[in-house]
This record gives sequence, structure tokens and C-alpha cells, in this order.
Amino acid sequence: MKTPPFLLGGELSVNRVGLGAMRLCAQPGNFGPFPDWEAGKRLIRRAVDLGVNFIDTAHAYGPGWNETLIGEALAGLEAHVVVATKGGVEKTAPDQVYPDGRPAQLRLRCEESLRRLGLERIDLYQLHRPDPAVPFAESVGALVQLRTEGKIRLIGLSNVTLGQVKEALALTPVASVQNRFNLHEREDEPVLRFCQQQGIAYLPWGPLAAKPFAAEAPLAQDQRFLEIARTLGATAGQVALAGLLHHAPNIVLIPGTTTLPHLEENIGAGQMTLDAAALSALGTVV
Repeated sequence: MKTPPFLLGGELSVNRVGLGAMRLCAQPGNFGPFPDWEAGKRLIRRAVDLGVNFIDTAHAYGPGWNETLIGEALAGLEAHVVVATKGGVEKTAPDQVYPDGRPAQLRLRCEESLRRLGLERIDLYQLHRPDPAVPFAESVGALVQLRTEGKIRLIGLSNVTLGQVKEALALTPVASVQNRFNLHEREDEPVLRFCQQQGIAYLPWGPLAAKPFAAEAPLAQDQRFLEIARTLGATAGQVALAGLLHHAPNIVLIPGTTTLPHLEENIGAGQMTLDAAALSALGTVV
């Protein structure tokens, strides 16, 4: 069964299995350019060939290098792909990461992102993380101003609480929320369900329960997921992703990868149908 698309912001139709590009950077810490630059571009183009039309990145990935890679890979394909990026987090070393939600800094990073991506307007620009040193409304207001100027089309949020989502909605329409969520870690369920009620896309990061910058994906080794996968001729990772797609209709997946086989595996999750028994075992029955 092919998963139907989601209408992002009520405007942009995106397939519900996209590509999170964060891992297409140097390691550790996604700091520096992807070592095999041309292979990275081929992977992005292959994703588009396979039906991916939503790609998520951020200024902090690289920093900057990830957006440059995407910009080069999508040259000539811009009309066919919705690109989402983020500002509001600074990275000066693999282990030196901090929020900066000052309006002037958000403007600077947005304009840099436009140049690196080769775009006149960014489809979805997300506040990467609230900055405790800056009033949340000021950071969101900076994105509203950028939208007014035509630099961005839709506004999204990341790493936010339910209260912050509601505060932002009092200021502007919100197209997406990107928080950590997977079938092991469901603490953000109230945010997910509120977004569902509001028609807001929910982009779960860490969908296989991997810790930031870690290679291990716990859900890919989970016995429940492995047992279901064996009955379907699939992988446990595919079951975990398919379970999320079944869990709520506003979930849009952005799994990351650095290899073509894994890319194809991730996209295949969007074709899977889980029966009632599998959904019950995963706890995804709504």
C-alpha cells in the first residue's frame, strides 16, 4: 500500500517518507563536508528518482556544508522537491553546539541558506531550537518577517514544547513541528496529537531511537520489530518506520542514511501495510 501524501501548510504536497540529510556530513558530530561529495549528490538524486520530494537539512549540519551539497545535487530539480532547513543553532566544533535565536542571527543564517541552496525562497524554514536567552516570540517573529519579505514560504518549529507550539500559533500559522519521537520514546505524544488536530506536519527525529551522532539504531534490533519483520519479509527498521506512518496521519518521516541500499530500505517502509495484530504489538493502534 502506498502511503498517501501530506499537504504541508495546506499548500505543498509531500510524500510521507522524505530524506533527512544530516548524516551527509563529515563525522564525528556531522561537522565538515561529506567525505565522498559526489556520492552524496548521487544519493540525494536517487532519493528524488525514488519519489522523495521532501528533504530536511539545517544550517548547523556541517555547518553549511549540508545545504551546499543539497543545493548542488538539486540544481535543475528545485521545482520538484520541497526543501526544509533550519536556523537557530550554532555549531563551532563537533561537540560545541548552542542555540542562537536572536532575530538578526536568524536573518543572517536564512540568507546564507538561500545562497547555499541556490533558492530564491525556502519552502519551509524552521526554528531549530528555542533559545532561552531570547524571548520565544521574538525568534518566531523573525521568521514571520522573513516570510513577509518572501525569503521563506512556510514556518516550522523544532525541539519545542506544547506550550511553545501554542504560543507560536498565536503569532503565525505553523506548518511543521520536528521533535524527537519513535515507538520507544513517546513522551511527545501530546504535541503530536495537537499537531494532528491542527493539521500541522509532525517530523519525528530519531525514528529508530538512535542517539544523536550514534550509529546504533535500537529499534532495528528490537525483538518485537524483528519478529514482525520476519513475517513481512522486511527489516525491523522498516517496521519501525511503517509503524510511525500508521501511528498518525500527519507524521512525515525524514530518516537519514549515507548508503543507497539503506535509502531504498527506508523508502520501502512507505509501501508497507501493517495488519491489526502487528499494530497492536507495536502499540500504534489509535
